[in-house]
Amino acid sequence: MNKKLIVLVIATVILFFAPLGHSQQAGRVWHVGLIHVGLDHTPQSLEPLRAGLKALGYAQGKNIYLDWRNLPDEEAARESAKEFVRNRVDLIVAWENQTVRAAKAATAEIPVVFISVTAEGAGASRAAKNASATIPIVMAHVNDPIVLGLVASLAHPGGNITGNSNLSPELSGKRLELLKEVLPRMSRLAVLAYRAESMRTSIKETEVAAQSLHLQIQLLEVKGPDEIDGAFDAAKKQRADALVQIEAAVFSPHQQRIIDLATKARLPTVHNNRADVEAGGLMSYGPDRVDMHRRAASFVDKILKGAKPSDLPVEQPKKFEFAINLKTAKQISLTIPPNVLARAATVIR
Repeated sequence: MNKKLIVLVIATVILFFAPLGHSQQAGRVWHVGLIHVGLDHTPQSLEPLRAGLKALGYAQGKNIYLDWRNLPDEEAARESAKEFVRNRVDLIVAWENQTVRAAKAATAEIPVVFISVTAEGAGASRAAKNASATIPIVMAHVNDPIVLGLVASLAHPGGNITGNSNLSPELSGKRLELLKEVLPRMSRLAVLAYRAESMRTSIKETEVAAQSLHLQIQLLEVKGPDEIDGAFDAAKKQRADALVQIEAAVFSPHQQRIIDLATKARLPTVHNNRADVEAGGLMSYGPDRVDMHRRAASFVDKILKGAKPSDLPVEQPKKFEFAINLKTAKQISLTIPPNVLARAATVIR
């Protein structure tokens, strides 16, 4: 093959594959896959991201296509992530631990076949060593991304994942301190947790915080939603003074039942999501999720404009919120001290 023909073939292949790159291109509609587990939290997760993208100049159907999947469990998240990889989306946004793990696994497992042109010949087909692993993933509201093996470090993520981490385990002490102020005589604390390896750090942080406050822990680990009622029966039997719930996406579709069971058992609760207080939980302290989901848009924008996830440091929460539900306090015959009430940004009366 003469040199002119080789150059012509190489130029043709480059032009063919140019749309697969992540550099900003005029007139292009970016395909972004969105995966989330928890069927009742769609607006809280999706709308702030949409608003953030809109502020950055993105419009659905005009220059971006947001392909939203709200899913019941991690298995469904894995299937959707694999579909996104097969469809060669430009980027995946994944909410919370389960979906980020699913996206990471999908981009690592599914190879992409491409054409290789060499000086020895043209048109040879081979599998990339893992071209799918170059599909960027933006994580939103994730616990312990380093412990989970999602990133190498917060400052230098490495690989194809970046985004924001919610600092949830580190806030365990603050939540228990607030609970202790409301219940100064509290001695026995029930901890409701999903039995999964990814929850271990959160459970450990809660146990350490409880020990510092001289609280006895009653760990209520459940394998799934069908064990929730039994966990509350155990808490009642052991005369727990209050309950902390370790957040897990598997609980999301059953959150209202958990809150109602706690109220029925007259158990004061503390959560890390304001939405749980709005649903009837007693108190919450945690990152401002609306702000975190909105800020995830900046990662999407930077990556679509050519930045590599490995070069974008993982962001920590910048805003926190403390909420109290006085209606719930009244239902369980609990008085919130004025000094605690004064610190709440949100009070439901």
